[in-house]
Amino acid sequence: MLRSLYIRDYALIEELEVEFDSGLNIITGETGAGKSILLGAMKLLLGDRASTEAVRGGAKKAVIEGVFDNADEGRLPAVLAEHEIEPSEGGLLVVRREVSGRGSRAFINDTPATLDVLREVSASTIDLHGQHEHQSLLRTETHVELLDNFGGLGGLVETYRKAYRAAAKLVTERRDLVRREAELRKQKELYGFQIEEIDAAGLKEGEADDLEAERRILENAERLYEATAELYGQISDADDALYDRAVLVRNQLQDLARIDSAFDDTLADVRSAEIALKEATQFLQDYNARIEFNPERLDEIRERLGELDYLERKYGGTVEAVLAYRAEIGQTYDLAKDFEGAIARLDGRIADAQETLSKAAYRLSQKRHETAERIEEAIGVELATLGMPHARFAVQFGFQDDDSGWVSLPAGAKTHRVVAFPAGADLVEFYLSANLGEDPKPLAKVASGGEVSRIMLALKAVLAKSERLPILVFDEIDTGISGPIARRAGESMHRLGQFHQIIAITHLPQIASLGDVHFEVEKTVVDGRTRTHIRRLDEAERAEAVAQLLAGASVSPAALQSARELIEEGRAAE
Repeated sequence: MLRSLYIRDYALIEELEVEFDSGLNIITGETGAGKSILLGAMKLLLGDRASTEAVRGGAKKAVIEGVFDNADEGRLPAVLAEHEIEPSEGGLLVVRREVSGRGSRAFINDTPATLDVLREVSASTIDLHGQHEHQSLLRTETHVELLDNFGGLGGLVETYRKAYRAAAKLVTERRDLVRREAELRKQKELYGFQIEEIDAAGLKEGEADDLEAERRILENAERLYEATAELYGQISDADDALYDRAVLVRNQLQDLARIDSAFDDTLADVRSAEIALKEATQFLQDYNARIEFNPERLDEIRERLGELDYLERKYGGTVEAVLAYRAEIGQTYDLAKDFEGAIARLDGRIADAQETLSKAAYRLSQKRHETAERIEEAIGVELATLGMPHARFAVQFGFQDDDSGWVSLPAGAKTHRVVAFPAGADLVEFYLSANLGEDPKPLAKVASGGEVSRIMLALKAVLAKSERLPILVFDEIDTGISGPIARRAGESMHRLGQFHQIIAITHLPQIASLGDVHFEVEKTVVDGRTRTHIRRLDEAERAEAVAQLLAGASVSPAALQSARELIEEGRAAE
């Protein structure tokens, strides 16, 4: 439930805060008072893009904040966890948008969020139906989504979409491969020569570094020989050798340590030095003995390094890069050598993917047909309550046949191939017969404005019963209806209010009189500036507001009495 809405410095709103109730919340106001501004602020919380021009003149930024409760229910906790948004205490969800001259920012529970995340969160919370959605009902491409929503077919749709993406990826891969055929054939000869040249070199990873190290040793063999011999002499073989002096120092410290144990640590250090010198002597002697003077081997190394340098400069800069290039062109070369085989293997994978897609499409189509029967019946009942007792609502199915289509569907003892669309193979369209004895025809061709409003309300009513969206916002969904039909529309909204929080902007007294709570949007001028604000009406003010909807700005006693009767009738109907 939307517990509260706070708006500051947005369009004509200087500052306002409104607390909504559960049930049916009615919002009325004169044309131009700012109802659309209020709705625009709500849409920002749902992820709509913000215009910097919406910031109130003279202000640095606009702030819109909505506080929702019961945010620990349904799928919302999983959505928040997925985006690493910490839940608020008490099951609250706090959504805030800030709009300034530099752009806009969004926050969810004080955590910065992108508009995509904001939209995903709002999709689990609120359904806002504006006047423009009447026209969306007349677009056939929206019908299949409405049908899936009613049937709760999201899981089957996602399974199909995964199969569709997998098949599409393979088909694209095959198309690209065919497009590359001529290029591959040209590359085959070049890559064949390069592969032969690289393979003939017998490259090994790390070889260049090992050869460089060996070259340095061979080139400096004489220096190494002389230096190690001299060092050996200084440590162990000279008249005043370091090792002998270390032994002398160790002996003296042993004598001192027998007198005073304070010399024990120093004695240990010298013994360690003595051992280190002995080990160094052994290493130098062994190293000196192993030194090799081998000009033939040095020439071999220099020749090999030149060969490696040539390949490195030609193919990549290092031996590892040359080997990586060899692996890369090897795949292309193998593909060019066996192009027909590669196509055949890819065709096999495509056939398997399209079989999986066909099964998913068939299962989804079956469930859609089952759902269609239920939605036809449910909407028929709703339309009857909305003054269309003879209306027949029908869901028509079709496919787009195509011999090269990705989906194969059973047709009697045979199968036929049809086009696969991103959301299924079905072509779904809503049909309507508004009058007795008429065959249903496409909704877009036969529905009047008032009928579209009632059908949309009926759809919302049946969909709301099948969904867990806790909040429904209606922006003048009553367009095109009046009188008794408007009353029935209001009663339908009121019944929905028993299961969902309904926020309805309306201009019809028959609907306004049925609200559980009534708010009035007003526009005033203070200190030469226009301000929009909203206030909750008490009983007397509510009757006055309904009377204004009945009779206009000049409310007569008769209009006021009629308004009170409408409100009382609504309470009695409960």
